[in-house]
Amino acid sequence: MALSNQLIGKTALITGASSGFGAHFAAVLSDAGASVILAARRIGALQGVAAALRKRGAAVQTLPMDVADAASVERASEALATVDVLVNNAGIVRSGTALEQSEEDWDAVLDTNLKGTFFVARAAAKAMRTAKRAGSIINIASILGDRQAGGVLPYAASKAAVISLTQSLGLELIKKGIHVNAIAPGVVDTPMWNHVDSLFAKYENRPIGEKKRLVGEAVPFGRMGVPDDYRGPAVFLASSDSDYIVAQTLNVDGGNWMS
Repeated sequence: MALSNQLIGKTALITGASSGFGAHFAAVLSDAGASVILAARRIGALQGVAAALRKRGAAVQTLPMDVADAASVERASEALATVDVLVNNAGIVRSGTALEQSEEDWDAVLDTNLKGTFFVARAAAKAMRTAKRAGSIINIASILGDRQAGGVLPYAASKAAVISLTQSLGLELIKKGIHVNAIAPGVVDTPMWNHVDSLFAKYENRPIGEKKRLVGEAVPFGRMGVPDDYRGPAVFLASSDSDYIVAQTLNVDGGNWMS
């Protein structure tokens, strides 16, 4: 059953859509009436997500794309021509203490999380402008863009930069009718957090699962987030209901961070 009809007639592109949050955002926006384009590097996994969405009645296309490669994004320009909504979700994390992080770690994380976010936002904005069409760009940031946690320094720095990028792009592109905002998730119970838990187990000498439990208990709301907590915020920022919201980052974190 559809969440609403707020996005009927719109086409949404979701990057990093082969799993996790990306696949969830694709389902959420299709439930709200949008046709969706799933973009990712892992084509096999992407096809699996697309097949599941089609069983739900969604209109789905798939698009091979490496967001960290400007040429790969450019090759997708034809598909971008129809896009009304972009969810810039693709992201990676590399672990290690500050003394252990390598140049390769920094390059990999910043290439995907920051440069990739910019490359796709720029391509989508160009397409929207060419079509003389208003649109929405939703960047996925993180509360770690405002506060640091040990062991993921490049990731936290990249998400702080995504928040800054959202502000700069938002102020520039609103003059062309393109809304740019961001969602900053807090701690969310996804496969990625299971990976993060294993990192803390290593670096803080904890049993597997303990850090995840403690972090969930520390959330003022009383639990970790789950992907469905992001359903309403995603549809809101993708729809005309948020037209007067410009260059903002919406913290969806159960009260972990106040700004």
